[in-house]
Amino acid sequence: MDPAALKESWAIVAKHGDDVPLFFYSHLFLSHPEVRSMFPVSMSAQRDKLVTALGTVVSNVDQFDTVAPLLGQLGSDHRRFRVDPDQYNAVGGSLLATLKHFLADQWTDELATDWATAYGVIAKTMVQGAEESAKTTPSWWNAEVVSAERRTLDVAVFQLRPEQHLPYTPGQSVAVEVPQRPRLWRYYSPANAPREDGTIEVHVQIVDGGQVSSAMVKELQVGDVVRLSAPVGTALTLDDLTRNLLLVAGGTGLAPLKALVEQVDRHWLATGRGPQVHLFHGARMPWNLYDEQAMHALAERPWFSYDTAVSDDSTYPGRRGTVGEVAVARGGWRGYRAMVCGSRAMIEATVPQLAAAGIPHEDIRYEDFGEGGYRPRTDTQKDG
Repeated sequence: MDPAALKESWAIVAKHGDDVPLFFYSHLFLSHPEVRSMFPVSMSAQRDKLVTALGTVVSNVDQFDTVAPLLGQLGSDHRRFRVDPDQYNAVGGSLLATLKHFLADQWTDELATDWATAYGVIAKTMVQGAEESAKTTPSWWNAEVVSAERRTLDVAVFQLRPEQHLPYTPGQSVAVEVPQRPRLWRYYSPANAPREDGTIEVHVQIVDGGQVSSAMVKELQVGDVVRLSAPVGTALTLDDLTRNLLLVAGGTGLAPLKALVEQVDRHWLATGRGPQVHLFHGARMPWNLYDEQAMHALAERPWFSYDTAVSDDSTYPGRRGTVGEVAVARGGWRGYRAMVCGSRAMIEATVPQLAAAGIPHEDIRYEDFGEGGYRPRTDTQKDG
């Protein structure tokens, strides 16, 4: 394979913008109509996710050793869509047809061979990842909604009870599919450390244009059954329970950080020692600080402090400004590890602020859950 040729050809195709996914999906659904049911009824949110991800990953196959574990996880994660090897073949065929269409005279036999070889390696790795995970875990977990509480105009808190034990580590996230929006999966972080009864707390905030978040807050009811994927993510998990922690949350980005606080609390109870933890929770208006009662109860611990920040209410008697600004102004974070969770805009603003305040980049952790997909970062509203 010629990695340079793969990258150069994909760059040429990508310049055609939205025409690329339009051609790809048209070819896929016409040539293999049986796969249409795997995708949402409305494709508006799907946009170019699949074809862009395929093009980017395959054209960077020279970094295979680095991405192989992620591809295996991706294959495992796709079990919830009931993808089988024949469907990988269908997708691969439509990807090659799309490349040939847009490259026209630049599509050569050598380039076709390189793309086919690279896609084959990627698809095999994903299938093997799915097969390996199938030995120990289900494709998804059914979970009953046992509590649904509307906390604010746009935030609801749910308690879910999986039918089977769902193993996860505080700070990880699971994809959720609700009956009101079939085949639309969105990532949410459990807001609690694992409990003996197996229940999971999920915080959901309506996102502008978000089909899943809106359905969950407005329509999801006690007794409904949702589906949960296997947990993903490591950036917000704790690998060292001796490091002091600065936790900075925007909106429902509080969820995974609250789970971390519960994890540290159990460590302190079990060992009598542990890190100092400072959590800052920011919102635009004071009524959006939707979990203050629980956080103030936790703040009775001598090792934990909780502060709030409100950015858009000039009458607020507490700290005003963005949560990143307030956290930086508090100061004293030398030697701390920072965990940041919020909207994409919040993270993009907060991470540089913390770095400018002297926290090394390697000690600032976050994850990214874009619309329907996962990649290294974290945000408060993993929904679309």
